[in-house]
Amino acid sequence: MLDYLISGGPIMIPIVLCSIIALAIIVERLFSLRDSKIIPASFVGEARRLVTSGKVDELLDLSRRTHAPVAAVVEAAIVSQSLPGASFKEAVEAVGKEQSEQLTRFLGVLATIASIAPLLGLLGTVTGMIRVFNIISTKGVTNPSDLAGGISEALLTTAAGLVVAIPTLIAYNYFFKLTNRYILRMEQICLGLVSKLSRSVQPAGGASRKGAVEIDDWIKIDGS
Repeated sequence: MLDYLISGGPIMIPIVLCSIIALAIIVERLFSLRDSKIIPASFVGEARRLVTSGKVDELLDLSRRTHAPVAAVVEAAIVSQSLPGASFKEAVEAVGKEQSEQLTRFLGVLATIASIAPLLGLLGTVTGMIRVFNIISTKGVTNPSDLAGGISEALLTTAAGLVVAIPTLIAYNYFFKLTNRYILRMEQICLGLVSKLSRSVQPAGGASRKGAVEIDDWIKIDGS
């Protein structure tokens, strides 16, 4: 493997660096994008029980103790529940957008690596062929072994760029769809909790509190 890297020339250095960065991000995202990290089942179940029971203070304490994106959004909804509808929506939307950005963390880097790795391989191909033609122009083609180094550099860098780009692109698409599913699930969970929360804080007599946020006005977790 080391011989291949050396034969690929200096362009192999940034390609190898791209592969290391991509691998590190993929491992980190696989560890971070899990149900236990994003939407803990224990939190969701307990939150629904507390909302149904009208125990808003306990739900707020639970949300603060749970380190998960869905808990952060629920906490924001509870803290902001006394605000008028528009202010309530803006306050929770800001937290939801922040949490969605955390879910998509580093995905832009993966997309960039998937795009530039083949271009680096192509650059290596060009530099390798330039080397070959330089040899031809000075020595001719009497000794094919003189041309082998440039041709090897051209082929190896192209192959290396594709080897890095293909799995990185696959990983990017997988994580992109996974984060979208998590965002949708978080939105659905928060919709249900906020709907119950709005009903639980209605004053006696059935009148809605001033500025209460109706279910159709609820903020989407992705900020749209």
